[in-house]
Amino acid sequence: MTDSQTHSTRHTVVVPNSINMVSLLGPGDEHLALLEQAFDADVHVRGNRITLYGEPGEVALAERLLDELVTIIRTGQGVTGETVERVLAMLRAETTERPADVLSLNILSNRGRSIRPKTLNQKRYVDSIDKHTVTFGIGPAGTGKTYLAMAKAVQALQSKNVNRIILTRPAVEAGEHLGFLPGTLSEKIDPYLRPLYDALHDMIDPESIPKLMAAGTIEVAPLAYMRGRTLNDSFIILDEAQNTTPEQMKMFLTRLGFGSKIVVTGDITQTDLPGGVKSGLRIVEGILDGVEDISFNRLTSHDVVRHRLVGKIVAAYDEFDAERERVSEQRAAKDATR
Repeated sequence: MTDSQTHSTRHTVVVPNSINMVSLLGPGDEHLALLEQAFDADVHVRGNRITLYGEPGEVALAERLLDELVTIIRTGQGVTGETVERVLAMLRAETTERPADVLSLNILSNRGRSIRPKTLNQKRYVDSIDKHTVTFGIGPAGTGKTYLAMAKAVQALQSKNVNRIILTRPAVEAGEHLGFLPGTLSEKIDPYLRPLYDALHDMIDPESIPKLMAAGTIEVAPLAYMRGRTLNDSFIILDEAQNTTPEQMKMFLTRLGFGSKIVVTGDITQTDLPGGVKSGLRIVEGILDGVEDISFNRLTSHDVVRHRLVGKIVAAYDEFDAERERVSEQRAAKDATR
C-alpha cells in the first residue's frame, strides 16, 4: 500500500431529495467536471449520493463546496460554472465568510433580475458602504465598483434613507471646459456620463428615469458642477475619481452634508490627467487613512465580473507594470552607484 493510499479517506455526501441534481452537477455534468478538476480526489455519483475519495483535506474541501452549492440552490438562485469557480476560490482563500452568504446577498431586484456581489471583496465593499459615511472603492475595470455603488444608491432611495442620488464624474478629456464643446449642455456632458446612465437603466424602470431627473431626485452632472454646494440627505457617487486633481478631490469630499453618504470609485492605473498632474485618488488614502467613518476598499483582477478574459488581461498588465517598475528601480540603483 502506498503512502497516498494510506492517507486517503472516503466520504459520501447525501444530497437532499429537494435538490435537483442537474442544478447541482450542471448540464452535461459541467459542474461535476469542474469539481473533479479542482480537487485531488475521485468523485463518484450514484443517484443523490456523491462519494469522494482522496486526501482528507481535499475531500473535506470538496464536501464544503457541495454544501455551499446546495445552500445557494435553496435560495432560489441558479448555479453556473462561474458560481462553482467563485465558491471554490473563496474556500481556497480560507475566509471566515461563507461563500453562500456572499453570493446570496440581494442588494436590488428589478424586472426579475437581482444585483448581488459575486466575490468576497465585492461583499466587503458593499458592507463597507452600509457601515461608513464615506467609502472608497479602488480597483481595475470590471470589478463592479461603480455598478454596486449605484445599486446601493438606488436601494437607499427606495428605502427612503436618502432623498436623492447624485452621480458625478470628472470630464477630464474636455478639461472640464464644456463651453468649448458644440451643442446643448446635455449634449456636451452626455459622453462623459453615459456609463452612469447605462447602469441606472439596469436598476430603475427606464420610463421613470426622466421624471426622477426632472424632479431632481436623480442628478447626473460633471464634477465641476459640484463646486460651492452642500449636499444633504443624498447618496453621492464620484466615478472615475483617478481623474480628479487633489484640489478637486478635496472640493468634492467637502460637499458632504447631513444625512448623506459618499462613494468614490476609480482605478489608479488608468489616470487620464495631463502629464505632471497628480491624481487626487492616488494621494487621498495617505491623507485620510485613519480618519473615522472613512473606509478604503481595494478590488483586484480576481474580482473582475465581466468576461473571464478581462480578469486575465488585468492580471497580465499588473504583472507587466510590476516588472517595468522593478527594472526601473534596478536602473536607478545602478545609476546611483556610479
